[in-house]
Amino acid sequence: MAAAKRFFRKKQQKRDPRVFAFIDSQNLNVSTQKVGWKMDWKKFRIYLKETHKVDEAFMFIGYMPEHEAMYGQLHDAGFKIVLKQTFDMTRPQAIMSSDPKEKDKAEEDMHIKGNVDADLVLWAMKEIENYDKSILVSGDGDFYSLLEHLDSLGKLQAILVPSHHYSSLFNKFESKITKLDNHRNELAYRDRGRRRNYKSNKK
Repeated sequence: MAAAKRFFRKKQQKRDPRVFAFIDSQNLNVSTQKVGWKMDWKKFRIYLKETHKVDEAFMFIGYMPEHEAMYGQLHDAGFKIVLKQTFDMTRPQAIMSSDPKEKDKAEEDMHIKGNVDADLVLWAMKEIENYDKSILVSGDGDFYSLLEHLDSLGKLQAILVPSHHYSSLFNKFESKITKLDNHRNELAYRDRGRRRNYKSNKK
């Protein structure tokens, strides 16, 4: 009888909530670099685990063949990588322009964009039965409806915004916001090779 009671009590014990993070890599990368630093992804994954108890971290990122090694490194760091097909955002009419100045400027401004917003929302909904709490890593107001829905279900744990510059739509969730810029010292990438060269040059 006593053994049966112990078994029942054990079954009644609450397990730790499963926490999934959904990361808008483009917003995170661009926003941190705009304020003067670069994310160390290994440190960030450890931070998510130790500070926010994140079990699964989904990284949404635009696919470019030349960056396959980087995707492998992110996977090895503990992220689940969801790749989005990218497209060239160059203005074709400017590239074909007969005006050399306009053509040169268009070529300088040429960049590749992979809009991961729809994929992030889709995966957050696909996985919704597999997590108890969720974390959004982005400062993009396009995710407001997703945040509102997750919050209504009691499944929104936190929003990690890259810096102090984020969508005003997030003000409703102010108590759940963490500004990663405040953790720059523990999360920033340090180029050890550059530091070694700097020290040797000083000598």
